[in-house]
Amino acid sequence: MSAEPVGTPGADTPDPLTVIRTRGYAVLLIMVAVLGVPISAAAFGFLALVHELQDLTYDDLPRALGFYGTPSWWPVPLLAISGLLTALAVRHLPGTGGHKPAEGFVKTGAPTAAELPGVALAALASLGLGAVLGPEAPLIALGGGLAVYAARLLKPGIEPSASALVAAAGSFAAVSALLGSPLLGAFLLMEASGVAGMTLGLVLVPGLLASGIGSLIFIGLGSWTGLGTYSLVLPHVPHTPQPTVAEFGWALALGVAAALVGTGVRRLSLSLQERVEQRRVLATVVMGLTVGVLALLYAESTGRNASEVLYSGQDALGGLLAEDATYALGTLLVLIVCKALAYSASLSAFRGGPIFPSMFLGAAGGLAMSHLPGLNATSGFAMGIGAMCVAMLRLPMTSVLLATLMLGSEGITVMPLVIVSVVVSYVLVLRLERPSAASTAPR
Repeated sequence: MSAEPVGTPGADTPDPLTVIRTRGYAVLLIMVAVLGVPISAAAFGFLALVHELQDLTYDDLPRALGFYGTPSWWPVPLLAISGLLTALAVRHLPGTGGHKPAEGFVKTGAPTAAELPGVALAALASLGLGAVLGPEAPLIALGGGLAVYAARLLKPGIEPSASALVAAAGSFAAVSALLGSPLLGAFLLMEASGVAGMTLGLVLVPGLLASGIGSLIFIGLGSWTGLGTYSLVLPHVPHTPQPTVAEFGWALALGVAAALVGTGVRRLSLSLQERVEQRRVLATVVMGLTVGVLALLYAESTGRNASEVLYSGQDALGGLLAEDATYALGTLLVLIVCKALAYSASLSAFRGGPIFPSMFLGAAGGLAMSHLPGLNATSGFAMGIGAMCVAMLRLPMTSVLLATLMLGSEGITVMPLVIVSVVVSYVLVLRLERPSAASTAPR
């Protein structure tokens, strides 16, 4: 078959409806269904390995060395080692470790087979040892690369257009359960790629098929192994009343605040990235030490666990909302400052995705503002997530869905507030964006 995954059908591009009716497209769907199973299993294994590395290096290793619990200074050497390993993978292995997270959520082509080990190792060294990044970008790259590699083994003469569709489906399968819903993962990839019109259906059908199969594999493996699905789920969400006029005012304020913070984080990370690339190994170690010191400062100044500053924040979102009453306003402000700076440093030098830290940062900001009159915690939590996500990702629809779907029925209640905060943040970010950085934003 010959189908272009992106673009508008023209004189040299077959009509997508015609392509969908061909036998080759049906064969492609079968191939996608078959490949979705091992790719989803590989994605599940990658997430399980990241989780085990985090537990091993942050909890088990200190106890094995005779410490009673994890010392507050522990992240400092841990992140230095993470920086060294990540830098070596980026510098010496093909593919430079994959996507540069400081440049935003940009859907690029699938890595080659030779580049896959470098992407995996750089991500493991970053995510497993405490960098403030998420697993979504490495999963998308690994899923697409593995799918193309397997498709070429099954069908050596596969055309580039069909190979691109297989790569997209592999990415769908890899992130199918990560965001709590296979539809949300699919929507993220479609909005980031900018595909529209009839071509959208051409890519979306195999992608949805792979995503559905991948979600089933995640559920099955999670149940069989007892490890869970590693998806974004908040089991206990406090009830929120219907939105008030005051909360719509807070939605405007949160949108403005998130745009300013997100723009600052992005500009700082891009500035640091330029310096990191000049002296990759030394500068990445320095960025790792910076993240570790920020975690230490947070722990010493608040008495809370340094791990709240580290990692993606995905697993901590539920606890942040459920235990909101235990966080003083001052603690939340210190957490926001330390997490934002650690996020910037991680974006500049490490390898991972930008989504989950932006969600955590926005959630903490929303909860901090809920200490003021007229805003309840659940509404502030949701609005902060949506506004900060769009500030970092430039994906407004995905940001609204990320902030609301995970809240269950409460998400429907707060959705109007989230939409307002996302729109305000998105428009202001585009006004604040420097032309050179804006050119890297997804369209």
